[in-house]
Amino acid sequence: MAPQVFSIAQTPITAHAFSADRSQVAVSLNSNDIQVLSYTGSDWTATETLSEHDKIITSIDWAPTSNRIVTASQDRNAYVWQQTPDPETGKVVWKPTLVLLRINRAATHVRWSPKEDKFAVASGARAIAICSFDPENNWWVSKLLKKPIRSTVLAIDWHPNNVLLAAGSADMKARVFSAYIKEVDEKPSPTVWGSKLPFNTVCGEYASPAGGWVHSVGFSPSGDVLAFTGHDSTINVVYPGGPTVHIIRMSTLPLITLAWTSEQTIVAAGHDCQPLVFGGSEAGWQEMGTLDDGSHGGSSGPRSGPGRLNTGAFQAFKNADSRGQGATSGDTKLNTVHQNTITSVRPYQYGSAGEVSSVSTSGVDGNLVLWDANSVTAITGRMAGMSM
Repeated sequence: MAPQVFSIAQTPITAHAFSADRSQVAVSLNSNDIQVLSYTGSDWTATETLSEHDKIITSIDWAPTSNRIVTASQDRNAYVWQQTPDPETGKVVWKPTLVLLRINRAATHVRWSPKEDKFAVASGARAIAICSFDPENNWWVSKLLKKPIRSTVLAIDWHPNNVLLAAGSADMKARVFSAYIKEVDEKPSPTVWGSKLPFNTVCGEYASPAGGWVHSVGFSPSGDVLAFTGHDSTINVVYPGGPTVHIIRMSTLPLITLAWTSEQTIVAAGHDCQPLVFGGSEAGWQEMGTLDDGSHGGSSGPRSGPGRLNTGAFQAFKNADSRGQGATSGDTKLNTVHQNTITSVRPYQYGSAGEVSSVSTSGVDGNLVLWDANSVTAITGRMAGMSM
C-alpha cells in the first residue's frame, strides 16, 4: 500500500501526536504554539491553536484514554491540556494545567505513562521529571531522576508496567530507571530488569558503541527488550537477561527516532529521510529493508552504491564533499517521500494480534506521512552486520 502523504506546513514539524480515534493530530510547527488539526475527508485542517508556551515546543503526547495532551518546551515548562466547557460561552475548549517541573534548562521530550496517571519530562538539566497530579492544589508536581545522568536527556520511553523508564542522553548512555512513586503506583511485579525498584534505581546502563549521543529509546511491547539509536549510526537491541546487546552498524546517516511494531520488528528513521525496518530475536538482529520504495519521491534516478542503496540525502552530502556540488547543482529533490530529516516515528494503527500495522512519521520538510508497517522493500546487496 502506498504511503499517505500530507503536506502540513512549509516549516519543520518538531513533534506530532494523534488522538485515540485518529481523527485529530496535534503538531508543533517549530513554534511555541500547538496546532490541533482535524481530518476533513482528504486533508488535515487546523481547528484550534493552543497557546501558553513562550518558546519552541519540543515534544507532544496525547493520552488515548483520558484525552489529555501534554506538551514540553524550551521554555523549561510543561502543560497538561484538557477539554473543558468554557463558563462564558459553553463551548468546549482546551485548557492548560500548570506543571511544576523544577528544571532550569529546556524540556526536551515528554511521554505519558501507560496508565496515564504520570508522565515523564526529559530535560537539558541532566534530570528527568516524573510528574503526578496533586488534586489539593490542582497542579502537577514532579520528582526528579538525576543520578547518574551527566548530560542532556534526549529521549524517554515507559515500560508497560508503568514504573520503569528508559532514557537516552547526550552522555552517550541509554539507561533504565525506576520511576516508582509510592503514593501513585502499586508495588510492581519482578521483571527481567529487577525486583527491588525504589525511585531512581538504575536497572541497566548501556553505552553507545562508538560514543554517539543516544537519540531515541524504546521498550518492546513486552518490556523485556530495549532498543536505542546513537549518533554513531548504530541501532542497539538489549536483552538484559544475558545481558546480550546486538549492535547494527549503519553505513549511512544516524537514526534519531524509533518505534517497535512487534516483539521482533522495529521501524527507525532519521537523517536519511526514510523509515528503515529491523528484525530479529535474541539470536541476532539485522536490517530488513525500508518502508519507502523510492517510487513516491521527487527524483526519478535510481539509488545506487556499493553494499546498500544510497539515499538522496547521503548522495547529496557525498557530492558536496567530494565534488563541491552544493544544493543548487542539479536536482534538489530526494528520491524519498520525506525531503528532509524525519524527526518522529510513532505507532498509528494496530492489527488484530496487537501488533502495529501502520506508523506515522513527521519531519523537517513539514510532511506527515502514514506508512503500512508491513510493506517492506528489501535492501539488496547488504544486510546490516550483526554483533552478538
